[in-house]
Amino acid sequence: MMNRCFAVADMGTNSFHMIITRLKSDGTIKIIDKERHIIRLGSHTGRELSFISDNETDLAISVLRNFKKLSDSYDAVFKAVATSAVREARNRSEFIKKIKNSLGISVEVIDGKKEAWFIYLGARKALSLYNKNVLCIDIGGGSTEFINVNGDKTVFSESVKIGAVRLSKHFFPDYEITDDRLYECSSYVERLLKEQLESYRRKKFGIIVGTSGTIEALASLIIKKRKGKIPKSLNSVSFNKDELKLISGKILSAKTTAERKKIKGMEEKRADIIPAGLQILNEVFNFFRIDTITVSDYALREGVILDMMEKYESEGENVSKAC
Repeated sequence: MMNRCFAVADMGTNSFHMIITRLKSDGTIKIIDKERHIIRLGSHTGRELSFISDNETDLAISVLRNFKKLSDSYDAVFKAVATSAVREARNRSEFIKKIKNSLGISVEVIDGKKEAWFIYLGARKALSLYNKNVLCIDIGGGSTEFINVNGDKTVFSESVKIGAVRLSKHFFPDYEITDDRLYECSSYVERLLKEQLESYRRKKFGIIVGTSGTIEALASLIIKKRKGKIPKSLNSVSFNKDELKLISGKILSAKTTAERKKIKGMEEKRADIIPAGLQILNEVFNFFRIDTITVSDYALREGVILDMMEKYESEGENVSKAC
């Protein structure tokens, strides 16, 4: 097992990521290679993430072909998982079939609760969250996952259809900010949080953990402002509600994508959708009365890897291949 490589392609709504990993002797995961491509599935047609276009399908196949080629170069066990945009698409069966016919890759479409669990598994490993009362929040392109695990018990797990790409399509179609749009977006997020999470909003948590693109991007901007430079790893970095409020003011005063790209530390490819992601996080902070959130470098991809490793070990698979 120790020399075996595992690769996961994460087919998200905003982007496709792949990591190739090896389990180290101390039980930690070593990421030995990774790739990322921006693909906004379901974003080219209509307001909802309800249809994956032919161009998006062709691009997805091209990216996955390159992912699989890189994975094969490490002789890795390969798995592809898809989340919000694919599970909601009317033509998801055709999309998955085209990938299978073109590449021989079977894509696993995971539901929101399973996605949240994998995210928690990754965060638990990265931050040593065993036997703690954790609320884990992951803002994606199409949805936001929430999971509260206390010790070894899952208290609640919910996937809410609020994501940075989805809400950009709804409220900022040209990616420009106005006060009315910000208000409408925030009100919408608040309503959906109340509809799905109202019974959990008064719960107490030992630690609040944030993962993935929007939260990592905002953490980078906050740390850049705090320390003057962004560290290579954001794992275990924390920021509070006052810092979030300050960076919100800076981002939301930049009305266009071009203006937001000029903000020091801003990831250029996220500058268009970050207002929507920011509104989600602000409303989540308000809803759960969060004071401080801690970033985990590990999320869905690493959680899937950990699950794969556990299954291979428990099933006694032949893991003699080395990478």
